[in-house]
Amino acid sequence: MNKEIMSRLIGAALLAAAPAGALAQDNYPSRMIKIILPIPGGGSADILPRIVADKLAARWGRPVIVENRPGGALNIGAEAVAKAEPDGYTLLATPPPPLATNQSLYPKLGFDPNAFVPVTVMAITPNVLVANPKVPFSTIQGLVAFAKANPGKLTYASSGAGSTVHLAMELLKIQTGIEILHVPYKGLVPTDLLAGRVDLMFNNLGNTLPQIKSGALKVLAVGSEKRLAALPDVPAVSETLSGFVYTTWFAVVAPPKSPPEIAAKLSAAIAEILRLPDVAERIRDLSMTPVGSTPAETAAFIQEERERWRKVIVSAGIKPD
Repeated sequence: MNKEIMSRLIGAALLAAAPAGALAQDNYPSRMIKIILPIPGGGSADILPRIVADKLAARWGRPVIVENRPGGALNIGAEAVAKAEPDGYTLLATPPPPLATNQSLYPKLGFDPNAFVPVTVMAITPNVLVANPKVPFSTIQGLVAFAKANPGKLTYASSGAGSTVHLAMELLKIQTGIEILHVPYKGLVPTDLLAGRVDLMFNNLGNTLPQIKSGALKVLAVGSEKRLAALPDVPAVSETLSGFVYTTWFAVVAPPKSPPEIAAKLSAAIAEILRLPDVAERIRDLSMTPVGSTPAETAAFIQEERERWRKVIVSAGIKPD
């Protein structure tokens, strides 16, 4: 991930709407806004947009509801938003797949990911490479050395072929030349990892920090560009493998052809909400970092992510389940 773009995301300034859009901004919103999540309920990715929705409703005096529409590798919810009226009253809040990876995995989608109107990146969450405590290594260097001496012996879990968890480990394999057996699961509960039936997995910090602190899991490295305050003694993967970054982000987009002035108004409002002390604290409690990027910054960031993961998908020959 380009450090300059990520830096701009974290320190994003608010985007002023064009004068031509003033009337639309003044009239928006005049009724209920629906935010569709293409994931099941529960977990930090579900909590985050609900925090934002509650604050938007209080700010604008209009209902803002969140609706889960999971399924189809997150494509079902994304398609519903793509086909919605482009008036700012139906939005998509999503992790990366529908916007950044699925178009390289599926030969035919019911929507064009490039056609969505970017609004903002709400937050990012670091991912960590964790292992069962019984593995005979505790660092990336140790992992690479063991895997090269024992090709195909190690296993890693993911939330399914083509998931970002899968892509991240394939990127690690590409950069190191090691062979590790992929074991896909549904969901990211590391039960088999804890039991020792698989050896490794990438997972987000919020899901794994309690097990790391208790010693039930061993953390080898973090996927963020730099070390984390929560794990100051744990190195970043990039300290060993230059340029390796794996973080999960959560973006808001509007249906194709939505007015840019409405996207700008939404982006500005969400950015202000994310800066509220109580909101920022709640988001950090979820092991996330609030962002609040402008539509232009969001578009550039998503495009970079698309290209980065496309290269991994093509290089590794990844096909979805």
